[in-house]
Amino acid sequence: MRHKWLTGLLCFFLTVPGFGQAVTSTQVFHVPISLSVFVPCAAGGAGELIDVSGPLHVVLSTTINGNNIRVTQSFNPQGVVGTGQTTGDTYHGTGITRLDVTASVNAFPTEFTFVNNFYMIGTTSTGGKLLIHETAHFTVDANGATTVNFDKPSVTCH
Repeated sequence: MRHKWLTGLLCFFLTVPGFGQAVTSTQVFHVPISLSVFVPCAAGGAGELIDVSGPLHVVLSTTINGNNIRVTQSFNPQGVVGTGQTTGDTYHGTGITRLDVTASVNAFPTEFTFVNNFYMIGTTSTGGKLLIHETAHFTVDANGATTVNFDKPSVTCH
């Protein structure tokens, strides 16, 4: 008897407008970063370590709709500045990193995409410009078989 009551209550809530619809949650915040990045084209091509710090802007969003979930995350430096350990040259961090995941809450299918574009841009003629880029993706079909899987990183220095 108790189970029939709970089942009836659940069915009632699922048919009331607003229930059973997509639910989205978004958080926006800043994370302080502090790290060292090697820029091989810095110091006139000799390369140097750059001490980098500043705020990383983060946006996290999750949507659940029926049996599906979508998660989107983006990260981008805002006001991130670095100083060359050898030259004292100033560098600015910029770019965006994005992660997108779409999945069934039960099992499969699942799709995952990661794209990273991170730049360290020198402000002097000896500074140089570093681009770190990566694109990764995989897809798993409804039967659990991986149908796409690649990861393509690159580092370019100008």
